[in-house]
Amino acid sequence: MVLDGQRDKVDFALTPVAKKLIKVNPNYISWAGLVLALVAGILLYYSWHYEFLLLVGAVVVIVSGYFDALDGKVAKLAGKASRRGDYLDHVFDRYADVLMIGGVAVSGWCNPYLGLLALVGVLLTSYMGTQAQAVGAPRLYSGLLGRADRVVLSTLFPIIQFVMLYAGYGAITIGDLSITWMEIMVLYFAVLGNATAIQRAIVTWRAMNREDGKS
Repeated sequence: MVLDGQRDKVDFALTPVAKKLIKVNPNYISWAGLVLALVAGILLYYSWHYEFLLLVGAVVVIVSGYFDALDGKVAKLAGKASRRGDYLDHVFDRYADVLMIGGVAVSGWCNPYLGLLALVGVLLTSYMGTQAQAVGAPRLYSGLLGRADRVVLSTLFPIIQFVMLYAGYGAITIGDLSITWMEIMVLYFAVLGNATAIQRAIVTWRAMNREDGKS
């Protein structure tokens, strides 16, 4: 999945709402998205004890992701786009990632060491993208796992986990190994997150080599 490059295709869902909120400070929308990410993380953590919270958490995740996209659209339409707003958006995105994935990582759904590896991969993916820009290369959204992918998967897998629980397949057992569907999501983040970070590092390194060769 690489959904970050498909952002223009969701404009139909953003533009009408953004026009109605054009007088709202985009930073307030960013704060709302962050608060919802915190709520989502808490819901997913407690969903181990109260399974219906998987569905509630999934809804809050996608709404948080919607707000994350909406703030930028409002800023552009209102002519309020700024470096400070962009910076705030990146900071809040990283906190949102940690809050939502971290809620699963420390819950009963997941091995905490696997959760830690997933968080490392997710944070390094974003860091490599912004670091490319910091050294003069283009801002990177390419890779196997972007933020939009994480939001979509963090919405789908709680629903899958809930459905499979009531179908009698809440976990996949292979010999002595048992893995939940939420754990499969975290494993996916761990593997592809770190792979994307490495991929972006290589792309940036090659871009800098080309620039150095021209100078």
